[in-house]
Amino acid sequence: MRRLWDILAVVGVLVVLAGSIPATRAATHIYNITKILADHPEFSTFNHYLSATRLAGEINRRRTITVLAVDNSAMAPLLAKHLTLESLRNVLRLHILADYYGAKKLHQLTGGSAVASSMFQATGDAPGTSGYVNITDHRAGKVTFIAQDAGDGAAAASFVKSVKEMPYDLSVIQINAILTSPEAEAPVPPPAPVNLTDLMSKKGCKAFADLLRADPDVEKTFDATVDGGLTVFCPGDAAVKAFMPKFKNLTTDGKASLLLYHGVPVYYSIQMLKSNNGAVNTLATDGTSKSFNYTVQNDGEVVTLKTKIVTATIKSTIIDQDPVAVFVVDKVLEPRELFKIAADVSAPAPAPVPVAKKHKAAKGTASPPAPAGPEEAPADEKASDNAAGRNGGRWVVAAVATVATVAAVGIY
Repeated sequence: MRRLWDILAVVGVLVVLAGSIPATRAATHIYNITKILADHPEFSTFNHYLSATRLAGEINRRRTITVLAVDNSAMAPLLAKHLTLESLRNVLRLHILADYYGAKKLHQLTGGSAVASSMFQATGDAPGTSGYVNITDHRAGKVTFIAQDAGDGAAAASFVKSVKEMPYDLSVIQINAILTSPEAEAPVPPPAPVNLTDLMSKKGCKAFADLLRADPDVEKTFDATVDGGLTVFCPGDAAVKAFMPKFKNLTTDGKASLLLYHGVPVYYSIQMLKSNNGAVNTLATDGTSKSFNYTVQNDGEVVTLKTKIVTATIKSTIIDQDPVAVFVVDKVLEPRELFKIAADVSAPAPAPVPVAKKHKAAKGTASPPAPAGPEEAPADEKASDNAAGRNGGRWVVAAVATVATVAAVGIY
């Protein structure tokens, strides 16, 4: 009987470990600024331009951030200036603070004031002290915001209400007017057009660039995505050469899907990739049961892309300038939608566990459940954290089953 209690104690420890596995992983972002503002129609114009200027994606990828939202009527004076999209982007960057300011914190500022860095300043595009926002807590609960380079006579914007708070990751608050800044509103030359295939050809990805050129529809898809934000993971020439026998065996549609699989319709700088983990959609993703996604993982300075078939590592950068980034990887990314998951034959098969025949389970006692195998894994693991939780669960189930087997054999 004492042996039984010892075994149950081990099972209890394993169950506790199972519950702790997901908690030990790095936290992931769980907010979407577009969806948050969509619940408030009065911010529809502000919300639209966050998406049009590609700032919504930047907000979602950051942590410890405050968005100073303005309603539709407050956006009208800004739009009346007919700024270029790039200048408008800088003005809206001024409304994204690189720190967390909830309503409570705004009314408890040390010394009654604070200077916050905006995304306009943090990106390095703002000269001098422009891009900083002065926050002041006045008497009677009034809080105001004004850009440091607003100039004499410029009116400060006032805090209206808190829209959404997720301490201490995201705070969305409403202010009554747009923050003005001469530097933010200054004309910005449009970015020079980017010829993706020419860049790749000159930087070690000529073989992949040639494959894109050979399919005009795929090449047009890449080019058309640049303005809205694009990240390309192009396999180096040696990787493409080694992969060509497999590529030639694909159908025409399969070849197109594989090429599109190497493009992500969002701009990710190398720093963003080094600071975030998770699944990403690709240009091949079409909303059907075939997701064509993969997982970005980082370990210090090393960034890897993990499909169900291969794991590729970023080796160098061809271009990393918003709205486009192109990185060289050491393998062709193989989607599970096009290739079968090969069994791992490199590791020896585990030796069978001997079972003493003279020990039999009590009559009517059910056999312990078999450990979950790879074939029982879900068809689509959408996030690395969920995958970790499931893998941890399988390990615990296997361990518990083993302990139960020992109990059945050794006790009865």
